[in-house]
This record gives sequence, C-alpha cells and structure tokens, in this order.
Amino acid sequence: QVQLVESGGGLVQAGGSLRLSCSASGGTFSTYAMGWFRQAPGKERELVAVISRWSGGSTTYADSVKGRFTISRDNAKNTVYLQMNSLKPEDTAVYYCAARRGLYASQPNDYDYWGQGTQVTVSS
Repeated sequence: QVQLVESGGGLVQAGGSLRLSCSASGGTFSTYAMGWFRQAPGKERELVAVISRWSGGSTTYADSVKGRFTISRDNAKNTVYLQMNSLKPEDTAVYYCAARRGLYASQPNDYDYWGQGTQVTVSS
C-alpha cells in the first residue's frame, strides 16, 4: 500500500506560479499511475492532470488548466509534480495527489490511494 504526502501549496497572486510535489512511500512507485485532483468549497473533486507510470509518460489535462499546468514524475525520487503557472482565482482549491495501479485514468473514483491535500489560494 502506498502513502502519499503533498507539499508546495500556499497563497499566491493571480498570474503567479506554484509547484506542488507529492512524495510516495510504501510501494513500487513505477507501478502506479499518478494524478492530481482538486476540490473547491461546495464543489465535487475534479481532474487536474494525470500521468502514466513512466517518467515522461502519457498525460491528460483538464481543459481549464491546459497550457498553464504541467504534470511530471521522477520515478527515481518517488515523486510526482504539478507545475502551475498563470494561476487564476478559480484555481483556488485543495489539491490532492492520487495513485492507482496500472493504466492511468481520469476519474477520481478510479484512484485507490490519496494524500491529505494541500491548499492553493489564488488572490485577485
């Protein structure tokens, strides 16, 4: 069973950047597809970006973040990243890291393991 710990959230002005990290332990990292999801108050958890098991592997992004966010992973460091640029107030949410064995998927319900979340707040 894998444990996930996110870091890197915080308060940033609109147009700014943040880099989230998710460190995994307790499993063979390279066997897990990884994803970033977010949940704003009163809203359902939604896809941000997902990446397949391999460093430099296939990725999928939510339309709302395409061209601004980049997901990547370093299997040697058991870490997945989310680089967020040109942040907007509507990006404000708790961001969660998630893992699933095998092929990557886009729905939160497809993921078996979750981190505790990290708050991202974008001020206007």
